[in-house]
Amino acid sequence: MAHRRVPRSCHGKRTVSQKNLPTVITTSELENPFVTRPILGVNVAVSSYDEVIRHSLAWARERHSRALFFASVHMIMEAVDHPAFLLQLNHAGTVFPDGMPLVWALRLLGESSAQRVYGPDATAALLTAAENAGVPVGFYGGSQAVLDALTCAVRLRHPDLKVAYAESPPFRPLTPKEDLAIVERIEASGARLLFVGLGCPKQEHWIVEHMGQVHAVMFAVGAAFDYIAGSKRQAPRWMQRRGLEWTFRFATEPRRLAKRYLKHNPRFILKFLRQLIAGPA
Repeated sequence: MAHRRVPRSCHGKRTVSQKNLPTVITTSELENPFVTRPILGVNVAVSSYDEVIRHSLAWARERHSRALFFASVHMIMEAVDHPAFLLQLNHAGTVFPDGMPLVWALRLLGESSAQRVYGPDATAALLTAAENAGVPVGFYGGSQAVLDALTCAVRLRHPDLKVAYAESPPFRPLTPKEDLAIVERIEASGARLLFVGLGCPKQEHWIVEHMGQVHAVMFAVGAAFDYIAGSKRQAPRWMQRRGLEWTFRFATEPRRLAKRYLKHNPRFILKFLRQLIAGPA
């Protein structure tokens, strides 16, 4: 699929960096700067928005290839059910607690300072920081309609932000030639923070597969695309703080989410209680 540019009605002249690309440094080759604790085998970071922003901008300036994931109960249980996915999460990137249940789990494991690092809020904070620091960003994923609305909203909120890349891939497996062409477009754009919205676990798989190929800090942010674009509503803040966001999402998308929540939520509670009872491995 051809590269889709941001609609001209939403921004001014588009600037593309053509600097020579450096030797890539990947997450697996560098020390993880975040303290982590295992939740059902997945190493979840005890961090903050400020830390995520500080490290991400530093990595972006040095053109590291990094992977940052934002975990809900759904992602943890996908990792439990698919050991290869668990290994990818633990060895290719850093996982942050996107949902309050994981924050509560970290606190029960002794990390009293644990706080939520919510993907959509992290995205908003990173866009502001990138605008202030002059760091180019890119977006990969979503439907073309969502992507167009997203990039328009971002340009309106952040007029000085360099949106170097935006592309909606086809909803099918890519051929090797198509995949290579996408990587080349991302690299040519100069984007140093790349937000990926393909849904869990597809977006995490995509990021892991492109570590070392894409010279950018990559964030698996899922629903953030829809929220920024305005195509989906977020739960009220009071529901988010009380860990009730899943009930809001279930009420708005019952057909899509019923099976997920019925399958994962009860098992997560039981398995985590067993982990607590068993104590440190």
